[in-house]
Amino acid sequence: MKSDKYYLIVDVGTGNVRVAVANSSGLVLGVVSEDARYEKDLHYPESIYFSPDALWQQINTLTQKLLTETGPVEIAAITATSQREGIVVIDAAGNSLIGMPNIDHRGREWEDEMQDKSSLYQLTGRYPTSLFSALKLVGLRNRLPEYWDRVQTFMSISDWVQYKFSGVIGYEHSQACETLLYDVEKGSWSADLCKIFALNTNLLPPLHACGTTLGNIKTEVANALNISPNALIIVGGSDTQLAIMSMHPSVDDMVVVSGTTTPVISISGNYVLDDAQRTWTSRHTDQQSFLLEANAGVTGLNYQRLKEIFYPNESYEIIELEVAEIDENQCIAALGSLLADEKSPLIRGGFIFNTPVSHQLKRGHFVLATLWDIACSISENYKSLCDVKLHNQDHIWVCGGGVQSKVLRQFLANLIGKKVMLRDNYRQASVTGGVQVCNTALGIENEAPSVLEVVFPQDSEVQKQWYQQWKQTRATFKSVLS
Repeated sequence: MKSDKYYLIVDVGTGNVRVAVANSSGLVLGVVSEDARYEKDLHYPESIYFSPDALWQQINTLTQKLLTETGPVEIAAITATSQREGIVVIDAAGNSLIGMPNIDHRGREWEDEMQDKSSLYQLTGRYPTSLFSALKLVGLRNRLPEYWDRVQTFMSISDWVQYKFSGVIGYEHSQACETLLYDVEKGSWSADLCKIFALNTNLLPPLHACGTTLGNIKTEVANALNISPNALIIVGGSDTQLAIMSMHPSVDDMVVVSGTTTPVISISGNYVLDDAQRTWTSRHTDQQSFLLEANAGVTGLNYQRLKEIFYPNESYEIIELEVAEIDENQCIAALGSLLADEKSPLIRGGFIFNTPVSHQLKRGHFVLATLWDIACSISENYKSLCDVKLHNQDHIWVCGGGVQSKVLRQFLANLIGKKVMLRDNYRQASVTGGVQVCNTALGIENEAPSVLEVVFPQDSEVQKQWYQQWKQTRATFKSVLS
């Protein structure tokens, strides 16, 4: 009988910071979290940042709290995962200067300086925008020289967390894909890409493979957190890639990761690009397969914020019960989700319902319309991916907190016309991915979690009408508010 080892997994998302303890069998012993803390950067029209020192203190506080709650467990390994595109810059002495999250757009003013964006797409697998890290560095250099003159190197947020634990600087490959400085097909940094952005290649840290060992935890950190000094620091990766790992999919599978945003992913054995440049192509954590992605945008965040308005004191279970009883949709929503086939995003949205306001219109109708908007947006992005790469399987995998809704899962199955499958670890997918990363480093075999549910598609004439209404609603908002 094998003896379980215990792991500490740090997950820095867009909306919150989480720390979890799990064992090598995938059992999550505990999770604690707090909201991510950002500040507006007034030097730019569209920029926010975070204090790396404050984030590190937050991670330490959450870790101490969690280890008190879980009791005496010996942590054998520590890894980190995080939002993509976010970075932290450090100076020659190793001091952390400024953190720039994925939602920081300080580089937007310099987007038009990129001349041949098609060539950039060929190398980087994504149409270049200020979302990606290179433009954040350009914005920092061009407007805040007092910071830039001190910058020695930069890391993704997850790599930076591992640096704080281990003292070792590096960049994991799935995170490097988000920089616009990394040749995705070759799997290496690109001097040609650095030249486009006038960035010195000396800024680039060593690349590290997911699941490799950086070394032991720093003595002072181990003492502060009461963790064994023998704990190993393991290279993690992006939250999307680790969540996908947790589902144990195969090449050619499709995976929906429903969180703050909702990436829709097709797994490929080779480097695939979209001639229309609608999709992203990234490396997976195994260094062999690639991920073809369309992203539905801030779907989960929309749902969370509308819950706070309509159901501030009720649980998601209460929402599900009320929504499941609705058999006639009284309104249709278009809430700004992203569609790969659209040239421009929907920047204004809302709900459309009949007037005068019907006495039958309840709060549940607004939530139902929100879930339908999310499902339709995922389905449309799924179709875009299928235009690039055929999906012949009879199922898709889903994971993430957003698919806790049974109503949403059924909507997805109906719209896509495929079985929707989820494993019993789907709520903590990125944490479970972190477990797999640590197991790989320690030579422990990863076993696929059990399939929790299979949702079969149902043919619904009513929902076909809803779909047409949703398309009309979205078109209405785009035409009126563009």
